[in-house]
Formats: sequence, structure tokens, C-alpha cells
Amino acid sequence: MIDGLVPYPDCVDSGLTWLGKIPSHWKVGRTKSQFRLSIEKSGTAHGKELLSIYTHIGVRPRKDLEEKGNKATTTDDYWVVRKGDIIVNKLLAWMGAVGVSHYDGVTSPAYDILRPIKPLEPDYYHYLFRTQLYKQQFKIRSRGIMDMRLRLYFDQFGQIPIPSPPLYEQAAIVRFLNHADRRIRQYIQMKRQLIGLLNEQKQAIIHHAVTRGIHPDAHLKPSGIVWLGDIPKHWEVRKIKSLVSTFGGMTPSKSVAEYWKGNIPWVSPKDIKVREIRDSQDHISVSALYQTGITLIQPPAVLIVVRGMILARTFPTAITAVPVTINQDMKALAPRPGLSPEYFVSLLTGIQSDLLLLIDIAGHGTCCLRTDAWGNFTVPVPPLSEQKEMEKYLKEQLSLQNTAIARTEREIALIQEYRTRLTADLVTGKLDVRGAAAQLADEGDEPKAELDELLGDEETDGDAELGARPEEVEA
Repeated sequence: MIDGLVPYPDCVDSGLTWLGKIPSHWKVGRTKSQFRLSIEKSGTAHGKELLSIYTHIGVRPRKDLEEKGNKATTTDDYWVVRKGDIIVNKLLAWMGAVGVSHYDGVTSPAYDILRPIKPLEPDYYHYLFRTQLYKQQFKIRSRGIMDMRLRLYFDQFGQIPIPSPPLYEQAAIVRFLNHADRRIRQYIQMKRQLIGLLNEQKQAIIHHAVTRGIHPDAHLKPSGIVWLGDIPKHWEVRKIKSLVSTFGGMTPSKSVAEYWKGNIPWVSPKDIKVREIRDSQDHISVSALYQTGITLIQPPAVLIVVRGMILARTFPTAITAVPVTINQDMKALAPRPGLSPEYFVSLLTGIQSDLLLLIDIAGHGTCCLRTDAWGNFTVPVPPLSEQKEMEKYLKEQLSLQNTAIARTEREIALIQEYRTRLTADLVTGKLDVRGAAAQLADEGDEPKAELDELLGDEETDGDAELGARPEEVEA
């Protein structure tokens, strides 16, 4: 893939320490020299497609992900978007919510629309603006008192220096990056399929252990539960709510900066990617703990996700090793005497397909697992000593699959890092792609990738869109 990629033979200092050297025939100018801010209003009853910008997949029609985001009640007087425009989410530009539109349509006034004023390849700037280098520039030039309230306005965006390769070279860079991205997506898709098969093997092993036990000669009895069938004779069947104490969560006000300057873990669904929780991406302060009434949950507690689009695919669980708080999309289940937290996590994992049958679809397509549904769900419970024995058994039985999954996930992470570095090197002139792009076979128009495939390249946290916030959609 990288055959023929070498540094440019003649480079000069760009005059910017953060950009470094660029090819001598490239130019550097401010963003406003290439784009203007478009404020063309759609009017009423326009019939145009509603578009949104997503951090991982770029600009897409809202209808493609309408169940994953917030629905606007009206799109009257929204901004008009034309093919080749760059859409910028002022709130989340620093996270990569910037991208070119390949669609005509409209979008929320919460976004800025950058329209080219010179001949250029907009996909080149799509790649450029989504590099870590430019996300850092966006953050530096954004205004606000905290990360989640930063806004990047065009008076600052327009001042950011950007390279301007010759038009033919912009096209060559885009051609090569599109080619590389297709190959990398195919590789990632195959690796994810392998992980899926390994997880199916794990699921089968866990399910059999938590519903039939680990002793093949155990005498069985009817459980009285249709989905469960026979269970070992000495096991009990209990409703989940009789086995645990339940705690809810909440989100302290984002407008109170002091609430978010602490070190108390505030766990949300995006953190449930490991079996044991020792920290979280977000933290709150002691003042948030006492002034908002949010509960500090003592370990060990089992965390489950009860609301969000992630429930359409899986039933995430984890066990806490430190005191935590949680958001409103989760519940914390503290096991009562006689129930091992580790066994309980294995149990919920093993029967997740049965639990997912309890999902309700709330407004805007949001998946919800209601407390009365899971609380009244009946599960098998072996004696505590056997629960401990089962923990050791499952650890041994799943070691091969866990090792293979970890290795495959690392391979995916490495290829994603490679893609990120390759993109940055090409769009900033660190590698010469002209010869390699000319040798690529003509693949025609890029085939439309399935949305699930694109989302699969990057893990998303429940709702895929990191676009306009609900309070800004009607701005």
C-alpha cells in the first residue's frame, strides 16, 4: 500500500512550528482564503434532506441514523448545504465533527457551513481538518470555559493557516487515501468478524456453565422457566431484584464547571468496555456529590447499561473495583449475601440474549431495559461455593478466546493508528503520493459502504452522532 511513498525532494519551512516543512511548490494561506461562511437559509417547505455531521463517519443524511440521534421538529430556515461544502459543528470541531458533504440538503443553524471560493478538492480538506494536528488548532481557537462548552466560530476558524497543494495533487492525495481507506476497512471488517466468532464461542461456554453447571454428572430438575429448562437439582431460581440492591445515577449540570473538576469516577456506557472498572473517562467533584444528590456507589457493584442504542447489539456489564458514580443510562446492582459479583457478571453475560428480549423501544428509537423487566427476571443461582468454583472454571476455559480477541483488537488498533498517521503525513506534505496514486488501478466511484461497516471501524458510545446538542437543534 505504501510502495512509492517517499518524502518530497524539495521542502521548505512553512513558517509554522506545528505544521513543519511542506513541499516547496505548496502554498500556505488562511482558511478564509479558500472558504467563506455560508448563511443561505432554506426557507419553509423546502423538501431538502436533513444532514448531520458525525465524528466517525462524516456527513450523512439524518434519516440514515435518525433512530440514533435527536429528531428536529422542523427544518424551516435551516442552512442550505451543497455538495462540496464543509460542515462544522462549532461545539465539537475539536473532536473531529468537521467534514465534507457529498449531499445537497439542509442542516441545523448550530453548524457552520464553509463553502469553497476557489477551485479545490473538498475531500482533501475533509481529511486535513480531521487530523489530530487540526483538531488541536480547533481546540486552541475555540471559546468556552470547559471542553464540552467550547465553540469554534468562523472568525477564528477562518484565521487558521492551511496548506494549499496544486489542485491535481489534492486529487491525487484524496485518490490514494480513499484507496487505502477501502483496504483498511476491509481488513478491519474481517478482524471484527473473527472477534464476533470468538465471542460466540465464549457466549456458548458461559451460557452452558451458568444454566447447566460445570459438573456433567449433576442431577437435574425442571426449573419451571421456559427459556431455562432443566438446572442442577441443588440450584435455586430467584428474581434478580431479590439478589441485589439497586442504585441509579444522574448527570450533574454541565453548566457548573466546579462539578467536573474532581477525581470521582463518573461512569457512563462508553466506559463499559472492560470487565473491571477502576476509572472512567469523566470525573466529578465532591461538591457535585453533595450538592446534586448523586449516589457514590461502593465496590463491588455490578454495572449494567439500561438505556441507549448499544442495547440493540449487546448487554454491557462490568464490576466496580473502586467507588464510582454513574449516569442515568445505567444501574448499579450491589449483590446481597450469597451472590458473588464475579459470578453475577458471568450470569448476566451468559443470558444476555434472553435479557435483550425484554428491551422496550422508547421515543426516537431509544432502547430501554426497564427496571421492572430485569428486576422480575428469574435466574438460576448455584450455592456460593459453586459460584466461586465456576469463576475459576470460566477463567481457564475462556483464556484462549480472550487471548485471541485481545491480539485481534490490538491488530485493529494498530491499523487504525497507521491510517491516522498515513492521512496526516499525506495531507501535510510529509510523503509524496503523486507516483503511487498514478499507479492505482481505476476502481471507479467508491462503493457506498454500509453504515454499520463504517460505524464498526470506530467504537461509538450508544448514540452515534456527536452533532448538534438537543438544546441547539432548534437554534
